[in-house]
Amino acid sequence: MAFKSLAFLVAIASVVLATPMRRTACPNSKHTAINAACCSWFDVLDDLQANVFDDGDCGEDAHSALRIAFHDAIGFSTKGGKGGGADGSIIRFSDTELAFAANNGIDEIAEPLRDLADAHGKSYGDIIQFSAAVAVSDCPGGARLSFLSGRPNATIRAPDGTVPDPFDSVTTILARMADAGFSPDELIALLASHSIAAADKIDVTIPGTPFDSTPGTFDTQVFIEVLLNAIHIPGAGLQQGEVKAPLAGLMRLQSDFELSRDSRTACTWQSFANNPKLMNQKFTAAMAKLSVLGQNVKFLTDCSEVIPTPKANKVPPFLPAGKHQSDIDASCAATPFPSLPIQPGPQQSIAPVPPAASGS
Repeated sequence: MAFKSLAFLVAIASVVLATPMRRTACPNSKHTAINAACCSWFDVLDDLQANVFDDGDCGEDAHSALRIAFHDAIGFSTKGGKGGGADGSIIRFSDTELAFAANNGIDEIAEPLRDLADAHGKSYGDIIQFSAAVAVSDCPGGARLSFLSGRPNATIRAPDGTVPDPFDSVTTILARMADAGFSPDELIALLASHSIAAADKIDVTIPGTPFDSTPGTFDTQVFIEVLLNAIHIPGAGLQQGEVKAPLAGLMRLQSDFELSRDSRTACTWQSFANNPKLMNQKFTAAMAKLSVLGQNVKFLTDCSEVIPTPKANKVPPFLPAGKHQSDIDASCAATPFPSLPIQPGPQQSIAPVPPAASGS
């Protein structure tokens, strides 16, 4: 009888899983939703993609949206006294927070997101985390992040000093992240965001300098190329928080360089080098945690269904043309660096990321 009962339960479960969930037609929209409360976010999505993200381009605006999500949320401490976390304070109290040195350049995305939130009656905390999730989905190879809506507007300012600087020591960075509730492994997972990042303010003479050779693709190249031996100084000379780069046209942050080689983080860094699936899994989990810092999730609504499904990245991890396995500064003592194919052709200079088309 036990086996018959089990077979019956499996059969019922199969029917339930095979039955499509009923969807609700959203008013004045081409979209449908499982949860009618999420319908308004489809309107925000259409507006965001058309008027901020240049019809879903994985460019400068996408990187900026991901950057503001981190800078807003990390204003938080598990001990209290460092802001309200993912609450939109960086927009609501922009007169204070955008003046912090670590937030240099964030005004370029903060203003369009403020306008978007006001136009649709959304909180700044929600619009920031929503735009970050959509930004990642616009990048080939990106993770499909969750999105919970319903954050109340911020009531307190985050203080200066909550965002780690690229010239901070590894110990200082790990301590700040631990204070916000993140492990060293989670920090490295969050740095997958650097795969679509570009620097505008470290050296203002060379804006749009990417951190890896494929800045429009959410992939593992940053975890490979930061470990390459350094040969190149972009711009007129090294700036604070910058170290030599492995390829012409790239910029390498001092913090990335040191985290990739520190015994506390090197093996996690290397584990992503040839494993996009693992990187995305860990990044998704870390971003889910980051996006609700300071929030009571009991009062939030899961509207993850609104986030688009990213396109696949069909290019496997590689060593850039002209580089070899011997150019890798492997720093994980426990595991050899994986063998990777070498990109064909001569070594090339990496082009800068074009400025934001939206004007943000």
